[in-house]
Amino acid sequence: MELICSAMGVCTPERPGQGIADISNAGFKATSLDIGMYCSGYELEHHGGEMNGFDKRDKNPIIENPSEMSSCFEAMLAQCEKKGLHTLIARAPFLLENTKRTDLNELLFQLSEESIRFCGDASCKAIIVQPMFAGIAPEDEWKVNCDYYLRLAETARENNIMILLENQCRNINGHLIRGICSDGTIAAKWIDELNDRAGEQRFGFCMNVGTCSLCGQNMDEFAATIGQRMKAVVLRDCDGHEAAGLLPFTCSYGRQSRTDWLSLIRGLRKLGFDGYLVLEMADTVAAFSPLLRPQLMALAKVVMEYFRFQIEIESVLRKYRHIVLFGAGNMCRNYMKYYGEEYPPLFTCDNNKSLWGTKIGEVEVKNPEELRNIPKDCAIFLCNVYYREIEEQLRNMGILNPIEYFNDEYLPYPSFEEIDAGGK
Repeated sequence: MELICSAMGVCTPERPGQGIADISNAGFKATSLDIGMYCSGYELEHHGGEMNGFDKRDKNPIIENPSEMSSCFEAMLAQCEKKGLHTLIARAPFLLENTKRTDLNELLFQLSEESIRFCGDASCKAIIVQPMFAGIAPEDEWKVNCDYYLRLAETARENNIMILLENQCRNINGHLIRGICSDGTIAAKWIDELNDRAGEQRFGFCMNVGTCSLCGQNMDEFAATIGQRMKAVVLRDCDGHEAAGLLPFTCSYGRQSRTDWLSLIRGLRKLGFDGYLVLEMADTVAAFSPLLRPQLMALAKVVMEYFRFQIEIESVLRKYRHIVLFGAGNMCRNYMKYYGEEYPPLFTCDNNKSLWGTKIGEVEVKNPEELRNIPKDCAIFLCNVYYREIEEQLRNMGILNPIEYFNDEYLPYPSFEEIDAGGK
């Protein structure tokens, strides 16, 4: 899984050096190329000036001439190369969700096509291209977008870029409701038909967590419906009512997060997601003083590592032929209920002497000294929140086996009585 921090909000277009350095110094190995940094929805909305009811603005070189895109990004790409940051994924320009303009679709095609060419030159692997919606009747959405994406497919093929569709909100008089590709079944059908018509796997899907939250969707079910078409996930927090790009877990009320991270992690875990995990937190970055930026970016990296850890728990379990557990409490019981049958441990152990010789289900609780006798390729999964303390204990014992952390925060809680029945 690739952990990617969007440069949107972190860098300034004119002087990207400090922002790129902050991303790199936090430990990120990749950033995304968001063309909106140089060609925003607001600028597109004002394109044409007075004839569209807006004051005349300074001309944007990318809008006036899409081929200027590469020159606008020269400074940023140079800084990425200097810091060893990869540019694996990009986002094409898009219109404001409440736009009333219906005359920009051909310009949007030109910008998307040039974005794909630019991404090929920048060694990107994928680009997020939102569906067209402005001035399109619901019954015509598939036809218009099918033509749009297939027109882009040849350019994407020439540049070895995968095009990712993304779920959208629809703005009805200021109220955000489900828009194009927010129905997982329809989105999956679109991708399959586009790939069929393209004659290759040229299209995939990007799930935008913020959009799912705004639309009140169960992300577990959404991920299951999209399945292996899911190539990227955009992480951003919001309050469930207004679009925002916030660091995950920072939008909460009454001690509860506004975003249903539980359903997201469960869904991606079951899916075995191993694609691009993209953090977009421009609003959080804007709210912090530049003096605090290094600490904020370090926190962002830790949060992203936490998501990877939670999503990959089952993948990590599959790595090992043999495992043992450390801990004989509730977390161990949760493990046994949800993973004990598929990944049965040889035994579990605990520092509490009174538990030695007892059982949790069919698994015996043993003295930690027994860990000295396990095979070298057997992994020890810590089922106790004192992870670092226990890991230090085991290393001080001279145990060199792989040590992994297990966590049950995103598992439904089982009936312990049911597990314990006949266990002692």
